[in-house]
Amino acid sequence: MIPYPHIDPVIVQIGPFAVRWYGMMYIAGFALSYLLLVYQIGKKSAAVTRAQIDDLYFYLILGLLVGARLGYVLFYNFRFFLEHPVEIFVLWHGGMSFHGGLIGALLAGYLGIKRKKIAFWKAADLIIPTAPIGIGLGRLGNFINGELYGRPSSVPWAMVFPEGGPMPRHPSQLYEAAMEGLLLFVILWFYKDRKGRDGDVFALFLILYGIFRTCCEFFREPDVQLGYIFGFITMGQILSLAMVCVGLLLKYVYLRKRPRLQSGL
Repeated sequence: MIPYPHIDPVIVQIGPFAVRWYGMMYIAGFALSYLLLVYQIGKKSAAVTRAQIDDLYFYLILGLLVGARLGYVLFYNFRFFLEHPVEIFVLWHGGMSFHGGLIGALLAGYLGIKRKKIAFWKAADLIIPTAPIGIGLGRLGNFINGELYGRPSSVPWAMVFPEGGPMPRHPSQLYEAAMEGLLLFVILWFYKDRKGRDGDVFALFLILYGIFRTCCEFFREPDVQLGYIFGFITMGQILSLAMVCVGLLLKYVYLRKRPRLQSGL
């Protein structure tokens, strides 16, 4: 067993105002995503300009944050928020959903892309390879907070989390940071210059994230208010398997009707 590294989730606090690691992970994720996108635009002729990206990121960030919160409300704790609707706006009590954030970012990004008259699939393929950076950093924030910990385990690297009782558990946040963050980023970053059609990178993101998240959920403790759905599957797995299905339909049905890139990349 490895001792859990107790890291103060608050970086600095001045009176009632606190800067937390989890919030900083969100900011760092957005910043690194933006910088990598600017780097891509500077390296080659891209479908979008720097000015268009600056405007588009406002839509993406707003959509992600609103969608992540509403996704948690609808997917993970609807009954509680139905009885306590004011709590929806109390963000510092926690509760964000990746799948909801993805839906929110897609809807807001679509509106922004159409408003700026940008080619949707080209823009999506530029942006999505940078998303795993924020995902990985977010999981590190979960680890620092000691939340979303794993199921009980006897593996040598198991940890006793402050809120997880006396049993050693999988550090599943680190599994997710490695697979949904680092590994997914490396795959998409190299694939983006080898894609056959516009939209292929986005479709691959949906497929691989869904697979990686489904696998990691086998090591993660189910949400206490939900437990196992139908007695054997978690909400995260249901939503992730739906992502895989959407990604497969997108890549092998919808995008196959689009012309291949002339360069074959």
